[in-house]
Amino acid sequence: MLCPECRKVMIIVESHRIELDYCTNCGGVWFDTTELELFLEAANLPGADFTPEALLRLPEVKATPHPRKCPICRRMMRDIAIGDPPIIIDVCRRGQGIWFDGGEVQQLLTELAAKAHSGEGASHRVMAFLGDTFKAKK
Repeated sequence: MLCPECRKVMIIVESHRIELDYCTNCGGVWFDTTELELFLEAANLPGADFTPEALLRLPEVKATPHPRKCPICRRMMRDIAIGDPPIIIDVCRRGQGIWFDGGEVQQLLTELAAKAHSGEGASHRVMAFLGDTFKAKK
């Protein structure tokens, strides 16, 4: 699969039996339809509905600088803001999956871990490991 950001071939990273498409060039991550929820559950951060269907019900962020096409259906994706501070992610309008730019998965994991597990050392170590996998390239 080609990266929607830089058009390079992505590699598959398996984490907790979930195969994620990861771009080693820009650090972006593609989650197929249910993979983000499974990934958050495996990281002990369940709760929020992060399916493409649920995300597509959120308001669209207008006038973003980098419109992208879905790497599966090749149609323009919809920009959605999640989290606080907001993270702008790209969601396939046909529900094929979700695109995170480099560093955004780590940002979301850090935010969710801070809310759900403040003070639990083991959870923070897991988050650090997963966050290192998806750090933004400098």
